[in-house]
Amino acid sequence: MPCSERGFTLVEVLVALAIVAVALAAAIRASGVIAGNDDALRTRALAVVAAENILATIRVSGEFPAIGKSVMPCHQGRQRMQCERTVSASVNAGFRQVSVRVHPEDDRALTLVSLGALVARP
Repeated sequence: MPCSERGFTLVEVLVALAIVAVALAAAIRASGVIAGNDDALRTRALAVVAAENILATIRVSGEFPAIGKSVMPCHQGRQRMQCERTVSASVNAGFRQVSVRVHPEDDRALTLVSLGALVARP
């Protein structure tokens, strides 16, 4: 009598487990990369808010900023950042070029965002 039992062999089960293990490892790695990218995007978004705040403060105050460079803390949320404001002359004497560079408080070499604007004499 021939054996009519049906089922998987041990080799087939091991191959299936290996495929599932590789797929799970790839999914875990992808979720780690996504979490890292999410943190970096959040930090850059907060840096944009900090730079826009500096520029908005200049516009609202109505000041005509003096030429020069200044560094000030501009923390946003839990992010400890510094804003470097650089004011330079423009071609037209009635305007000043203002640029704001935001970097982490502990790493001045890393620029998170850099924004610029023209400010008119009031």
